[in-house]
Amino acid sequence: MLSVKSSESCLFDQISLGEIMLRLDPGDGRVRSARSFSAWEGGGEYNVARGLRRCFSLRTAVVTALAENEVGYLIEDFILQGGVDTRFIKWLPYDGIGRDVRNGINFTERGFGVRGAVGVSDRANSATSKLKPGDIDWEHIFGQCGVRWLHTGGIFAALSETTAQVVLEAAKCASKYGTIISYDLNYRPSLWKSIGGKEKAREVNREIAKYVDVMIGNEEDFTACLGLEIEGNTENLSDLHIDGYKKMMDAAVKEYPNFKVIASTLRTVKSATVNSWSAVCLAGGKVYEGECFENLEIFDRVGGGDSFASGLIYGLINDFDVSKALSYGICHGALAMTTPGDTSMAKCGEVENLMKGAGARVDR
Repeated sequence: MLSVKSSESCLFDQISLGEIMLRLDPGDGRVRSARSFSAWEGGGEYNVARGLRRCFSLRTAVVTALAENEVGYLIEDFILQGGVDTRFIKWLPYDGIGRDVRNGINFTERGFGVRGAVGVSDRANSATSKLKPGDIDWEHIFGQCGVRWLHTGGIFAALSETTAQVVLEAAKCASKYGTIISYDLNYRPSLWKSIGGKEKAREVNREIAKYVDVMIGNEEDFTACLGLEIEGNTENLSDLHIDGYKKMMDAAVKEYPNFKVIASTLRTVKSATVNSWSAVCLAGGKVYEGECFENLEIFDRVGGGDSFASGLIYGLINDFDVSKALSYGICHGALAMTTPGDTSMAKCGEVENLMKGAGARVDR
């Protein structure tokens, strides 16, 4: 199904291409009334690399850009604490005011009960949005260092006209050297609304999709970014029409025969703090249904989908059977949403215990 290069032949198991922002979290309160914030790092693509490093002990790196100032150094320090290699960060000179280049900030409140989570991004003119073709030496990364798996996604592609071109440049070079490419559609209406909305999102993502081996997203992502519709009622996971997902995925493979695996997270929001959570996957013409957490208690839902992606990638890169890889993704995502911040605090053993049906009894 997937022909993954050997660990011995590559310096890195996985690299992520994307933006990393400073996340400011008001804790139990609201952004609008906060007097203090906890600082974290986060980014849709980066979260996958960090999860693969900290939870699953793979050798990972990130390709991104930062403005060279104290905020940039703080973000770098977070990355280093996560064990992700920073050698491919492109540092851009800071002009003292952020007129030309700056570091992105994301204010995120977690939500509770009937109050949903809220994210407010402040990322215009970010260093990463300035990346353009030719800025990164992909031949060095894929041809000399060697990389088994590249992960990127629709958030990075939406930042500017040039970042979408950088995704294509990276994907073409990765394909040349036999690196597996995964892409999380991660549709964010706020990123696309001022540059053409869904029409532009589809134009960009449909071109990138031609180079992807493993496509990841949820129902909204596939519809908004690729124009693929799902049939059937998905209001409750127990009523999920798997046939509808199979038809959508079959249509995707027909249009993009390069897709080896398609995975979709399934979430029903009962409240901000109680969700149903599962996933479905198509590989080799077969649909795999994962376990379902009908009433998963959520502490912080941000990054749950990214942790699903890292668990899935861990299973696939190790050539586990698809159902097992899917289970790694679902359980890692579930655990990640029980702790604060964008990134996972779980360990592989905890994920595997949950896969075996372990409960929440005290561990001592």
